[in-house]
Amino acid sequence: MSAPSTGTAAPERVLPRRRLGFAAAVASLVVVFTASGAPIPLYERYRAADGLTTGDLSVAAVTYFVAVMLALVVLGRLSDHVGRKAVGFTALGLAAAGSLALLDVTGLGVLATGRFLQGLACGLGSSAVAAGIVDLAPGRPSWLGATAVAGSPLVGLTLGALGAGALAEHGPAPEQTPYLAVVALLAVCAVLLALGPEAVDRRAGALASLRPRVHLPRSIRPLLPAAVAVFCGTWAFGGFYQAFSPTISAQDLGTRSTLVAGVVFASFMAPYALGGPLTGRLRPPNAQRAGIVVFALAVTGVVTGLRTGSVTAVIACGIVAGAAQGAAFTGSVRGLLHRIGPGERAGLMSTVYLFSYGGAAVPSLVSGRLSAAGTGLQTIALGYAALAVLAAVVVLLTAGTGRAAATTTTTTTTSTSTSTNHHPTDDGR
Repeated sequence: MSAPSTGTAAPERVLPRRRLGFAAAVASLVVVFTASGAPIPLYERYRAADGLTTGDLSVAAVTYFVAVMLALVVLGRLSDHVGRKAVGFTALGLAAAGSLALLDVTGLGVLATGRFLQGLACGLGSSAVAAGIVDLAPGRPSWLGATAVAGSPLVGLTLGALGAGALAEHGPAPEQTPYLAVVALLAVCAVLLALGPEAVDRRAGALASLRPRVHLPRSIRPLLPAAVAVFCGTWAFGGFYQAFSPTISAQDLGTRSTLVAGVVFASFMAPYALGGPLTGRLRPPNAQRAGIVVFALAVTGVVTGLRTGSVTAVIACGIVAGAAQGAAFTGSVRGLLHRIGPGERAGLMSTVYLFSYGGAAVPSLVSGRLSAAGTGLQTIALGYAALAVLAAVVVLLTAGTGRAAATTTTTTTTSTSTSTNHHPTDDGR
């Protein structure tokens, strides 16, 4: 008879397939977010051809964010009980369903439905698939798991926006081909995920895990003020780019090209992947401080470029802001992951992305209302710059201040987590 399941990492027999499982999990998380990024460069086309307003596009963005948060709160811990792969397959299926729903966008209702399904997929991916990545990540380099978890969504959104923009601009059936391509990629990921190992043992309590809950282990609470400031402040500006990058292309670049809209969006999202490696040798609090300060300065540069009409400033500062976001976010995730054991990873990642998407959803809702009331994009952007500066102030005041308390209360948990996936010196201090 097998031993009772513990929710910890899978046994040694899966080790020969860990690399495949890690690669499959990363690819799955990237492609789920690729599906989510595909509609973004098409927004301006929808606005021109289907009568959607800028306010409607903000509503669609908020619908997406709400769906993500719903999945994170209700389903975020499910994979700890039924396994990472089962929930991962569900995420891939929902992403495909959302993409198929967007094959014929005739109004806000269809767009919101597709975005809702894609949001559920991203919520499941951000918890189950992200936890699987951490479970299966190699021990060296120590920052790889956290960087993959933090960077995959942004890389996926970038690929989706660029790929959809290019296919819509140069391929056949511009409003259908991007989604069909994404569905094919999702099918490939499902096969790869099936070939990889299961990262955790099944255990009882699946139904109980569905009770809405924000998972905040006591060991990470001293680190939360700085981490939450990073999550909310950086993802808020990502929501701005998601909703308004096509409008920036049309108003500031004078083009309705879907490819150019994708490039504007990617100028902020793509450099995110550089942030983790660039600051991988820094202690997490130092990475948080450096990343958020540079981020706030770069966001100010983007807003200045919008107000002065400098396209060069908008693109250049967007690139710097994206890399700085990656540094601050990855540093925050590294610090939190070090404080918990394997059985808490899915719940923690759900909480991380709950704060992140909440930080994007609320400003998006407000900016949508302001846009509908006639407030200009340049004025709306000032609010996002203020949020970035506020986040930087909070991080500078709080990053690292909870180190002693966290270390004292988590000696056992830290030891377990470090031996599983993290370098002994990457202790979040």
